[in-house]
Amino acid sequence: MMSKFSHALIEKNVGLLLVLTLLVASVGGIVEIVPLFFQKSTTQPVAGLMPYTPLQLAGRDIYIREGCYGCHSQMIRPFRAETERYGHYSVAGEAVYDRPFQFGSKRTGPDLARVGGRYSDDWHRAHLENPRDLVPESNMPAYPWLSKAKLNPADIDPKLRALRALGTPYTDADLAGAQEALQDKTEQDALVAYLQNLGTAIKNTQ
Repeated sequence: MMSKFSHALIEKNVGLLLVLTLLVASVGGIVEIVPLFFQKSTTQPVAGLMPYTPLQLAGRDIYIREGCYGCHSQMIRPFRAETERYGHYSVAGEAVYDRPFQFGSKRTGPDLARVGGRYSDDWHRAHLENPRDLVPESNMPAYPWLSKAKLNPADIDPKLRALRALGTPYTDADLAGAQEALQDKTEQDALVAYLQNLGTAIKNTQ
């Protein structure tokens, strides 16, 4: 009798129902998420993983700016159908320097988690200029302006400093040479450098 009364009381009291729902969801989230902060597999970089170079980091920003993540996931699931097509399944240690990470499930285009080294730089450049020149059935838009837009080297310093403050192990030498690394580089150069780096830490250790 008491349990029925309590259940009815909760259902009829919107405020109480909301508070208890939030409490249950919070406890469940804490139980699932907090332990991950203490697991090395989710907090430590995989062997061979290096922070993005200035050029790769600039390319990653362009990848995000152009919305590439809207059609390309970077998360290979541990299923045979996926690993046979794309390679080793994704692990959390690959993304410790990613802020924000590019995991996802949207695959209008293929997953890019292991695209690094799969194609030549020239292939990527041609593909960005007009995807249908290489993949006739592609519905990916062309990005011809990337080869004409120059990077602004001055933009890289605050990004590196912010990432170092968050724990990415950039050195003073990395910061000192960052602007020079972007001199006379185009946005296409940067995006290709980023793509060619994807998944290589795992691939190089297999």
